Amino acid sequence: MTVTWEELGWERLAPGVGRCRLPGWDCTVGLVLGAGTALMVDAGSSPAEGGRLRAAAQRLAGHDVTHLALTHPHFDHVFGTAAFTGAETYAAVGIDAVFAYEREELRQDAVRNGLPAPDADEAVAALPSPRHLVSGEWTLDLGDGRQALLANVGPGHTAHDLAVLVPGTPEIVFCGDLVEESGEPQAGPDAVPSRWPDALDRLLALGGEDALYVPGHGAVVDAAFVRRQRDALAARFGVS
Repeated sequence: MTVTWEELGWERLAPGVGRCRLPGWDCTVGLVLGAGTALMVDAGSSPAEGGRLRAAAQRLAGHDVTHLALTHPHFDHVFGTAAFTGAETYAAVGIDAVFAYEREELRQDAVRNGLPAPDADEAVAALPSPRHLVSGEWTLDLGDGRQALLANVGPGHTAHDLAVLVPGTPEIVFCGDLVEESGEPQAGPDAVPSRWPDALDRLLALGGEDALYVPGHGAVVDAAFVRRQRDALAARFGVS
């Protein structure tokens, strides 16, 4: 039976493209549908949440998720990765080292931010390393004329920030936490503040003036919002 994006609590952004704002940390995940393919952008905060996302994507696509792109290595975006067994997983180069050597730091950050310790333990134990590491740009052919461009635009919010551009009318850019609408952008110990404004310049060059920019948290914004946030971050961190 056909189901609509809205019936599953998702926001449709363009034909075959949508996003969902998850409970708890208001984290955004995206979904891009192709011909027999489905690209998920970020995986949620736990294996259980990842499983729910995968099931929703299967209902919308009519088949399983085939590709998964991780925008950055924070728990609310990556701890559901283990639920996407069989999907080709992509992330910015360097995330593999975070997953290999900083699992305890990831677990502690998740618990500090309210994820139950058993869920954090399960996620860390099951967290797989991405198969494909993006150092520049990587174009995915999703079939039927649909493509997605994965761009390593960081560092900024973290040392390993990946954006996803979906060409079309409008262009859609999934920004991860390089852009936040529902609150001030968070700069934790793994942020690279001196490079963050440059990362937003790259986002703007990627999407252009008429794109929809999908933040990691909050409502969809336009180029003017991203530019204002870029200038605010430059002033906040004392960079040009």
